[in-house]
Amino acid sequence: TMTEKSQQIAEIIDNLRRVFQVVHGQSKKAERETGLTSSQLWAIKVMSEAGSIRVSDLARRMYLHPATTVGILDRLEKKGLVSRTRSLEDRRVVNVALTQEGRGIVEKSPQVAQGLLVAGLEKLSSANLKKIDEGLGQMVKILGA
Repeated sequence: TMTEKSQQIAEIIDNLRRVFQVVHGQSKKAERETGLTSSQLWAIKVMSEAGSIRVSDLARRMYLHPATTVGILDRLEKKGLVSRTRSLEDRRVVNVALTQEGRGIVEKSPQVAQGLLVAGLEKLSSANLKKIDEGLGQMVKILGA
């Protein structure tokens, strides 16, 4: 029989495999159906809910570093899906919005794993978030990532 410890390890490995399968599966589906990466698709979904949004606010809503967000926006702008405008009140502020074409893609695009994860995590208590954070932190250490 399996010891309690080996049972726990098996469950952890199984749950991780499931997480990777969902993320990978949704990512592939998104790329097949829209030609966008899951990060790009998530960005346009967040923008569609927000209307015009500051780049810094978009980064915050996506829980990404602003520089990473700018990279995603560069690729979306090249595809003609988003447009950027400088704020008239403050020239340092850049707002982004979906173009007509960008809105069209949002309407027919599949759910993305990051969006599901963020929405689910935002509903959890601080105590539960702390447990997940600690557990994942240990996994990162194990993998030396």
